[in-house]
Amino acid sequence: MKKGSLNRRMTLLVIRDAQQPPKQLQCSTAAVILVPTLVIASISTLVIGLQIRSSHIISQMETNLAVQSLQMEVTVADKDAAIGRLRREVMELTNQATSIRERLQRVTELEQQMQQFIRKHGKSSATSSSKATMTPLSWDASGHNTGGELITVHENTAMLTRQAMDDFQEIESLLDTVERTVPRSIQQANAVQQNLEQKQAAQLLQTRRLALAEQGKPSAWPVGSRRMTSSFGYRSDPFTGKSAFHSGMDIAGQTGDPVYAAGAGTVLEAASSGARGKCIIIQHPDGLQSWYMHLSSMQVTPGDRIHKGQMIGRLGSTGRSTGPHLHFQIVKHNQPVDPLLYVQ
Repeated sequence: MKKGSLNRRMTLLVIRDAQQPPKQLQCSTAAVILVPTLVIASISTLVIGLQIRSSHIISQMETNLAVQSLQMEVTVADKDAAIGRLRREVMELTNQATSIRERLQRVTELEQQMQQFIRKHGKSSATSSSKATMTPLSWDASGHNTGGELITVHENTAMLTRQAMDDFQEIESLLDTVERTVPRSIQQANAVQQNLEQKQAAQLLQTRRLALAEQGKPSAWPVGSRRMTSSFGYRSDPFTGKSAFHSGMDIAGQTGDPVYAAGAGTVLEAASSGARGKCIIIQHPDGLQSWYMHLSSMQVTPGDRIHKGQMIGRLGSTGRSTGPHLHFQIVKHNQPVDPLLYVQ
């Protein structure tokens, strides 16, 4: 632009109001161009400064947000780790609770076995007296007379977990002790019971032996008749009239009267001979034998097991006999003895 054009003057009309005359302002062309330019430059500078400041603020905010995000990530990671630890501890406590439940079930079964044993042998009173009595605690929910330090759940979680772990360990130790002692007690009780049962079995066996011996002892009267015609010992022989030894006793009766075993035993002989006639010999315990002679019939055979009082034949007069009677004889270790020492 030429210098002459810049030095020209320009007139500006300023109309303030319709009733007032306009005001004229004269200024150079350079001033008219310079003033807007300065205004635009100032505005541009201000805008640029604002942009720089806003960029700085945004950058600072982004930095703060990044730091806060990193802190939050660290916090979240710590919380995740804490949650993971809590989960693992909860799982471990759950597994321990399951194990303790199973062991308590075994202890309950052992207790039931002990109770069955006690009920079986009538010693429940001794067990009930040995149980320790505990005073029950009463719970008052009225809210009075309470206090203590305020501890939040989050602050107390780790401590509660450790306490629970300690309690579980103590319970497991008690259960270990119970599982060691209860089976040993049951074994001892079983040993005592077996000893008692063995003693009882021995006593029962001895009783049975005594009963069998009593059953085997030839002590029952062999016939219904009680009329003795000849006793044990020396007498005058009915056929020769000479003195002779009589090895038993003669009991008179009717032909066909039942003859009974004086004691339990085994039939050793059931046969006929010239002097004895039809004769039965029964073997009893302790080397005893009972002989039944002059029978009219025999109802047993050798080898038969005979119980006391069993009918074995019928009275008669076979063999060397003068009439119907039973010759009853007791032999001990192959020697005849007085039958009245045994029969009632």
